[in-house]
Formats: sequence, C-alpha cells, structure tokens
Amino acid sequence: MSDMKSRDTLLKLKRFQVDEKRRQAAQIESMIAEFERMAGDLDREIAQEQERAGIHDVAHYAYPTYAKAAKVRRDNLMRSADELRGQLADAQAALAEAFEELKKIEILEERDTAREKLAEAARDQAEMDRIGLTPVELRAS
Repeated sequence: MSDMKSRDTLLKLKRFQVDEKRRQAAQIESMIAEFERMAGDLDREIAQEQERAGIHDVAHYAYPTYAKAAKVRRDNLMRSADELRGQLADAQAALAEAFEELKKIEILEERDTAREKLAEAARDQAEMDRIGLTPVELRAS
C-alpha cells in the first residue's frame, strides 16, 4: 500500500512540475508579446515623428531626438524579446521533458491498476469456483 501512496505522491509532484513549467513558458510568451507590442507602438511613434519633422534619415543633423531615443528603446525591446525566445525554447524543452516523465509514471500507474483488477477478478473467480464446487449441504451450514 505504501508503494501506491509513494507513486500517488510522485504523480502529484510530476503534475505540479508540468503545471509550473507550463506557467513559466506562458509567462515568457506573454512577455515576448508585450515587448513586441511596445516595439510596434514605438515604430508608429517613430514614423509619426519623422513625418512631423519631414526627415527620415537618421544621420541627418536635424533628425528628431525623440525618434532617435525611441529607436534605441525599440531596438532594446526587440533584443530582449529575442533573448526571451531563447529562454522560451529552454522552457518548452523543460516542459516537454517534465510531461514525458509524468506520462511514464501515469502509464506505470495504469498498468498497476489493470494488474490489480486482473488479480482481483482472478480471486473472485477462484472464490466463485470454490463455492460452485462445494456440495450444497456444506454451503447451507
């Protein structure tokens, strides 16, 4: 019975680990999406500032200072998003590994449960056979 209890505890732990790794991956995905959204907003602001000034050449002496600063921020955001993509790949690999470990334990649990049911059915059948082979007069007493 303690074997079943320890496997049940292990199953709970592995399910928790899978859920935790899934949350981590989702959080990284969310951060990437947010950085990309912010970079897109900056792209629009840069374009508006360039149109307002009528200058699109960054090297031009009168290129808008705000547009320069926004480009730096945008580039930093995109660099951070790229770094997060690397972290996301690692997080997804860790999630896949944790999921595989969980599946292995669940398969073992299913096999043990099926084996227990077969053993129980065999015991029940043996009991029914024993009852069936006992003379009627002995069963009545």
